[in-house]
This record gives sequence, C-alpha cells and structure tokens, in this order.
Amino acid sequence: MHSSAKFSAAAVAAALALTTLTACGGDSSASGGENGKVKIMVGGLDKVIYMPAMLTQRLGYFKAEGLQVQLLTEPAGVQATTSLIAGDVQGVVGFYDHTLDLQVKGKQVESVVQLAQAPGEVEVVSNKAADEMTSPKDFKGKKLGVTGLGSSTDFLTKYLAVDSGVKTSEFTPVAVGAGQTFISALKQGSIQGGMTTDPTVAQIVDQKIGKVLIDMRTPEGSKQALGGLYPSSSLYMNTDWANGHKDTVQKMANAFVKTLKWMSTHSAEDIAAKMPSDYAQGGAKLYVEAIKSTLPMFTKDGVMPADGPATVERVLKAFNPNLKNATVDLKKTYTTEFVKKAG
Repeated sequence: MHSSAKFSAAAVAAALALTTLTACGGDSSASGGENGKVKIMVGGLDKVIYMPAMLTQRLGYFKAEGLQVQLLTEPAGVQATTSLIAGDVQGVVGFYDHTLDLQVKGKQVESVVQLAQAPGEVEVVSNKAADEMTSPKDFKGKKLGVTGLGSSTDFLTKYLAVDSGVKTSEFTPVAVGAGQTFISALKQGSIQGGMTTDPTVAQIVDQKIGKVLIDMRTPEGSKQALGGLYPSSSLYMNTDWANGHKDTVQKMANAFVKTLKWMSTHSAEDIAAKMPSDYAQGGAKLYVEAIKSTLPMFTKDGVMPADGPATVERVLKAFNPNLKNATVDLKKTYTTEFVKKAG
C-alpha cells in the first residue's frame, strides 16, 4: 500500500538507524517513535469526547514521560484511520469500533488505552422536525447528519435505525462534520436531525434550534440505547507498531492514565480552564456545561470494560454487511497490557 517514496523514506530511516546517525534524520513517518516522537491523529481535537488528548498535552504529562507528541486533527474519525493505515501517524484517538471494522478488512489495529465506556454521542432533532421525529422509528425518509460516511456516528445511526425496524436504505446519512458545519446544516434544514457530540450539542440546545432525542453521554444512556456499555474514544495503534515500540506505548499509556485520573478528581470548571480558550466557541459557561454532560463517559483507568467489546460487535453486526458473517477475534482488538502497568 506504500508509495515508493514512502518506502524509500522508511528504507533511509532504517539505514540511518543502523548507522546510529539518528540525530535528526531518523524520524520517518512510516516508523516514528524514535526519540519519543509520536504523531497522533485525533478525530476532532476540540470535541469533548476526545478531550484527554489535548488535556494530556496541556497538563505536561507527555513531556514528563519524555515524549514529543504531535497532535493532529481530522473532523471525522474515518479519515484518522486512513492516516494510521498509511503510516502517516503512529496512533489515533478515535472510536474503538474501527478496530473491529479494520480486522475484517485484514488490518490488525488495537486499542491500547480505552478512554471511554459510552459513546458520548447524542442524536439531536431540529425543532422544525421535532413533531415528526420522536424516536429512531421515525428515521424513515429523513436526512440525518453524521460526521463522515463510514464514521462511528454513521455506524451508530445505522444501528439505532435497524434496531427500530428501519432499513439503512430507508434514510439518508449526510456528512456534515461537527461544530459550525453541523449547526448550519440543521438550521438550513438540509438535515432534520443527526448525531454529534459536545460542545456542538450544548450550542444547539442553547441556540434553541434543536433538542436531544437520544443521549449516549452516560453509561446509563449507552445501556438504554445500545444494550450495554459501548467503549468508544480510545488510543488505538497498529498492533505491529505497538509490539515493536513497547517502551513508547507504555509511556503514552502512563500519560493518558494520569490524565484520566486527574479528570476523575477535578471539576468541569478545572478541566475547561486547562483547555485552549478557542475550544469554548459558544462561550466559557456553555463549554463547562458541555464538559459536565460528557464527563460520565470516561474511564478512570484506561481499562477496557469487560463486556464492552461484545456490545460493539453486536451493534456493528446488526447493520454492517462486512461484519455480519465474519468472525472477529475480539481479544486482538484491544490490549490492557500497558494500562495495567500504568495504574
């Protein structure tokens, strides 16, 4: 899958490593991890569901572990996955469900830190369509916003539909991203509802353009909508890369677990104060509310909840033709090796 240019860069890096001339030339995108340099693609850095990535950076925990972490952002998790497979980044902060999808496509990727045990997603409906859309049964014939086609919001929307007897062919998913692009699609009526996260949810409710239809920001909400805990936000990596760079991965796990502990002992106000001020687009007060609403989804220790992977598999198999008849080896989709040591 590598282009020849990418391949030769990797070969040069390998040669440099052999001659120990790694002063500045050894950090090829295909390898990474040298000198503690790691590139992480986040499926939307300013989304509260992925907050631990930037928060770890802001708390100085990566640096304390001797890591130089570069955080990059892609508005939809599906593009983040593409970057990982291409070897442009060493890790993704995105939804765990992609690891199952990828395994069936022949790519071995694993969650190394499980940041969340509920999706943190909310199905909102525009005020204009609120009377005709009171449950997923009413998705039929509607245009529903998702971050990107093939993203986790797309997966979960399809599941909610199928679980309520609506075929995936009976509604139209529309890729509208998150934040302002989602909000304007809802305002203009190019979507009647859609799935998004905080801080977008808080802004929609505050601006009185829509309301919450299904709330999966808490473990209880996840169980109600999906029949169990749904591990979502995670740090996932190519399994081969993780196995070849255990020292670096352990440092990453140490940093993230420290952040999760910090989050569990601090208020939404404390957390908001640490984040970049431009993340609070709807104003500081609203941003604190958004964090408060979403905090229950996070784990305190980065450990995968025992029954979580099976719920994700059941949800994906309900609508995903790739997965329906495939055997997924769930044990290969995550590891607790690093977080257990970090704790």
